Amino acid sequence: MHEEAPRPATRALRQRTTINDVARTAGVSKATVSRYVNGGDTLLAPETAARVAHAMQQLGYHPSPMAQSLKHGRTRLIGLAVADITNPFSVAVMQGAERACQEAGYLLVLFNLGNAAERERGVLRALQTSQLDGLILNRATATGQLRQLALDAGKPIVLVDRRQPGLEADFISVDNRGAMALLLEHLARRGWRRFVLVSEPSAGVSSRIARQQAFHDWLAHPPAGAEGCTGVHLEVPRGAQEECRVQLQRWHAQQTAGAKKKGGGDVEGGCAIVTGNAVATLLAASAARDLGWQLGRDVGFAGIDETDWTALIGPGLTTIAQPTDELGREAVRCLLERLEGDMRPARTIELPGRLVERASSAVWEGGGNRLGARP
Repeated sequence: MHEEAPRPATRALRQRTTINDVARTAGVSKATVSRYVNGGDTLLAPETAARVAHAMQQLGYHPSPMAQSLKHGRTRLIGLAVADITNPFSVAVMQGAERACQEAGYLLVLFNLGNAAERERGVLRALQTSQLDGLILNRATATGQLRQLALDAGKPIVLVDRRQPGLEADFISVDNRGAMALLLEHLARRGWRRFVLVSEPSAGVSSRIARQQAFHDWLAHPPAGAEGCTGVHLEVPRGAQEECRVQLQRWHAQQTAGAKKKGGGDVEGGCAIVTGNAVATLLAASAARDLGWQLGRDVGFAGIDETDWTALIGPGLTTIAQPTDELGREAVRCLLERLEGDMRPARTIELPGRLVERASSAVWEGGGNRLGARP
């Protein structure tokens, strides 16, 4: 029994095959192999192209996708810069964007800005130096310098959740006005009629500003049957647990002392906490726990952002689930369209949120149920 000679493919496993190996095997120049790799048989005589193709197959040679991308002016890298990676919203959007990039043959590169302007400028410089094909930006600042850096980069940018004043770029977001109205009407239908909105300081962040404005607009122009609802807005910095507790306690005391009494001693509608995002939800829910309030009985509770833990706090928190996966995918889709030459004016795409009902917004047992709530 004779020993079978090693196949050429075995050599490819032992040592990385190069374009020079292909050229020697095919009996052509390195430039000819390069022309074949970048243009196929359309740039070469049929018999030459056939020899190169056979040599590549025999040696198991596969051109480097990164090298080809660079040759054609593309890295196939898309940046995703998020203002704060500790925010559950950022992580969820990233997951949707990453799946969309994989399906399109791109690699997603994550940048955590940590709400720091200097980090944002660094990301845009990476865009300028051709390290990235495009950028999905959940911005940290609203500076004029940032706008100029973005313009100088000459690469497509898509904004997610936070607008950049003066920057002509596609903008993808949840419908903030619709989400806030959905929460408030849901609570009002269950008899909760005196609201406090707890949010992080607006700090020029467009999504926070939009939700705050939507809260006040809804109270100023409530739907039929919700007339007489009242509300105040509290801005509480991240981590200010004691401040949140004190402010909520003061709000609740004022509401209780000032409530009009009806026959039988019931007050006109229960008090409910509304939160602007997951960070505010944790602050407010923790403060309510410290105050000994039972959510859904002593106070109503509903907030924007569905997370893995909202079902586990108290009796379960009612939330608006943002379409985070779709937001990430839509941002990638818009960016790829721009990379392919789409020159349409900048678009604003707002996706609807989804109400997730739990016991924190149960029907208020004190009465005042005027919008047809179901027990």
